Amino acid sequence: MKEIKAFIKPNRLEKVVQALKENGFESVTLSECEGTGTYKREDSVPSLKFHFTDSKMIKLELVCHNEKQLEIIKLICDNASTPYPADGIIYVSDVIEAYKIKTFTPLSNL
Repeated sequence: MKEIKAFIKPNRLEKVVQALKENGFESVTLSECEGTGTYKREDSVPSLKFHFTDSKMIKLELVCHNEKQLEIIKLICDNASTPYPADGIIYVSDVIEAYKIKTFTPLSNL
């Protein structure tokens, strides 16, 4: 199994989530975050929550079968891309094990 973490612009969130849902990937976790990447906006200002920031981002997380990884990455890229710099980044990690909290049973059928 793979865990995919994608950091995308908030204005692309609806389009990305809709594309994932339309292709059978409905279970995602979303978090608001701020980034400090290499792209520097002229209007960047320090945040009250963090010491420094460059842009608001959304972190989208999901777990999938290994063979679905590239399909999901392509869907995210196709729908999160804009004509401007700093659209975001995607990380992929191996998931060694996953368990249901209620029953303590492995999720081997993801």
